[in-house]
Amino acid sequence: MPFEDGPGSKDRPCLVLSVRGDSALVAKITSKYHDERPGVIALPPGAVGDAQGRPSFLETDELREVPVSEFRRKAGTADPVLWDQVRHLAR
Repeated sequence: MPFEDGPGSKDRPCLVLSVRGDSALVAKITSKYHDERPGVIALPPGAVGDAQGRPSFLETDELREVPVSEFRRKAGTADPVLWDQVRHLAR
């Protein structure tokens, strides 16, 4: 996932919103809650395959394009309720 504030990237979970050609539009998932940011959705503990069951947060306010070739693995499938929340915020 590309850094927001400079060059480089970090290996982190994300939600793939769409795939076009060789690139995917994604929303990053973080373990730190940022209440000052709009579009943050709390995910159930352990939702992203965290063995310790820590809470995670989906940040929908800053979407990124990521080359499909840079994905390492699929962590799971998004719950339909989460998709409804993401669609509501994207309007």
